[in-house]
Parts: sequence; C-alpha cells; structure tokens
Amino acid sequence: MTDPVAVKVAQARPEAAPRKMQPIVPAGTVAGNALVLVIAIMTFLSCLTLGAVTLVRDTASMWQSQISREATIQVKPADGLDMEAALVTVQEIVREFPGVREARIVDREATARLLSPWLDEGLDLDELPVPRLVIVTIDESAPPDFAAIRAALAQEVPAAKLDDHRTWIDRLISMARTTVAIGIATLGLILAATVLTVVFATRGAMAGNGQIIEVLHFVGAEASFIASEFRRHFLLIGAKGAAAGGLAAILVFIAFGWWSSRNMATPEADQAAALFGNFAIGLAGYLGVAVIVGLVAVLTAATSQVTVVSYLHDIDVPGRSEM
Repeated sequence: MTDPVAVKVAQARPEAAPRKMQPIVPAGTVAGNALVLVIAIMTFLSCLTLGAVTLVRDTASMWQSQISREATIQVKPADGLDMEAALVTVQEIVREFPGVREARIVDREATARLLSPWLDEGLDLDELPVPRLVIVTIDESAPPDFAAIRAALAQEVPAAKLDDHRTWIDRLISMARTTVAIGIATLGLILAATVLTVVFATRGAMAGNGQIIEVLHFVGAEASFIASEFRRHFLLIGAKGAAAGGLAAILVFIAFGWWSSRNMATPEADQAAALFGNFAIGLAGYLGVAVIVGLVAVLTAATSQVTVVSYLHDIDVPGRSEM
C-alpha cells in the first residue's frame, strides 16, 4: 500500500534539472572587462599608426609623382637683360629637347600671386629684382637630357638656371622610408605590448582558477581541452576589444576627412592639405584596419593558448611548479 505522505513529498519535490556546464574561465569578470579596454586602446593606437604610415606613404608618392613630372627654370634679373625676351628664348630652347612635353611661362600676375603671402598686394615686379619662372612638363617615361638643357641655357641665357628637383625627390623618398620604418617599428612595439598584456592576464586568470585547472588536469582532462577553453575565452575578449578599437580609429579617420573637406578654403586646411593631402587613408588603409583587428584577436587567442600549455607542462614536470 502506498504511503500518502510519501506520494505528497514526491509530488512536491521538483525533478532534478540538469546542471548547466560552467566555463573554466568565468566570463564578465572585472579583469576581463579591463583587458577588453586595454586591447581596445592598443588596437586603436595600432590602427592610428597604420593610418599615419599609409597617409605619409600615399602623400609622399603623390609628391614624388608631381615633382617628377615637372622641372622649373629660374631666370634671374640682370643688368641689361630683357626679361620677357629671355623667358621666350628659354621656352623655345627647352621645347626643342625630346622628352619635354610643354614649357609654360609663369606670367607676371601669377608670379605676383605666388609672392602675395609674403609681400603686399598690388606688387609691382619692376620695383624688385624678382626672378621669373618657366614650368617644364616632362615625359616621365622618357625624361630629357637635363645636362644638355643646362648647357644650352648657359650658352644662350646665362641668367637661367634649371632645377629638376632631383635633390628634393631623394630627400622625399628618404623621409618617407624613414617615417614608414618608424611607424612599422611602433606598430610592432604596440603589438608586443598587447601580447605581454594578454600573457599577464592569462596567468592571472589561471592563478584564480589554478585549483580547478590542476584537478581537471590530474583527473585526465587533456591539455588541448583546457587550452581550448582559455583560447575561446580570450578570443572573445580580443575580438571585442579589437573591434571597439578599430571602430574608434575608423571614426577618427572619417572625422579628419570630414573636417578637411569642410575647411578646404581656410589657410590652415590648405597648409594641412599641402602636407598630408585630404586626410583620406583610402581603401588600403581601411583594409589595414580590418587586418589589425583580426590580427589582434588571433594574437590574443594564440598567446593565451601558448601560456596555458606552458603552465600545464610545468605541472607535469616534477619540481618545476615549486621553483
């Protein structure tokens, strides 16, 4: 005969629900949130460095292309020199050389505009010994013989001096390469700092869960399983931080581009555009940001796994854990 009390107790006792598996590394800890912020800052700095390197490289390439397409001939005033006739003579001499596409005389009004930032408006060029310029457009695929042009000018118009900007091009290339090298070195240091931060964070997480890890390891849990748990945890942290830092960097680039486009007519924007272009990093820059984001996330996961495997190896080696 069934005991009614036992039946009531059995009916009142809820069925034992299956316990939910808890991760080895707890999510949402204070240390984890701080690591997300650190990785976001590191990724932001890495993306800014990459964007600056891309901007300098593209701007230097633009400068080099513009300078290599043109040369200038400066005609200095001299006693008894008919400036206008000398300019026409220089133009005719230069046009005869193969590799010269065009030779254009910079007129008096254009020369006055070039000097207006430093001198008063309405400048009379006859009052000052101001040199005049002839702009020579060069065929980049087949440049002219500059030595022959200089010899011809020295014979016909001694006051004329050709400047092919080779010195400026060499300095520009050297400056761009140095800047790119410094940027790459800075990017490497930031990534190295990120790796070290993840190492310390992983060791801290393992120290807080050391007993659980050792129990799992000694009861037969494979090192690959334990390492995969840490890898998954830190991959998520790295992805969150890297995505936040990359998005912040993209917003900064967009803001600079917007500011540059809205202030094109101001002197400050003109000077900045002359030095750095329009602050647009282009498609290559944005793809670089995406690569940095993915690289930081992968580095975070790989670093945590290597750290866990090394820790478990120290446990297996007698005497290593006490050292």
